[in-house]
Amino acid sequence: MTSHILILCTHNSARSVLAEGMLNHWAKQLGRDVVAHSAGSAPSGRVNPFALEALAAAGVDVQTPRSKSWDEFARPGAVPLAAVITVCDSAAKETCPYFPGAPVQVHWGYPDPSHAEGGDDGRRRAFELTRQAIGYRMLQLLALPIERMDATALREALRKIATT
Repeated sequence: MTSHILILCTHNSARSVLAEGMLNHWAKQLGRDVVAHSAGSAPSGRVNPFALEALAAAGVDVQTPRSKSWDEFARPGAVPLAAVITVCDSAAKETCPYFPGAPVQVHWGYPDPSHAEGGDDGRRRAFELTRQAIGYRMLQLLALPIERMDATALREALRKIATT
């Protein structure tokens, strides 16, 4: 059974897109039945080009990312989620909608690379470093037997990943 993971960030244009791309990339590479999705509470409607550039440079397919609302995952008939992970502090402070199935919810915060100093080169570096940090945590997530874990065990394991 496929484990669906939703990654949230307010605008769904940078960090959540990086996380979706890295989790799907690693899941495919490792043969895991895990699918990442990303969304935002106030989606910008566009994906940051530096996010796409960082993913493409890492060999990640960048044909499908789009900025979308978390409402797509809260409506009846939406994919059943195993976990919801917020990756920006502002999204973590928001009241999330009810997601069917009451998935585990955790926060893995990252600074916004789109606000990095140093012009385009500084932002490129920040996006690449953020992609690497997120990718590392996604590998840790994929090391978990998600499909066999109850909600309490999954929540604790995901919280532990947030501290490493």
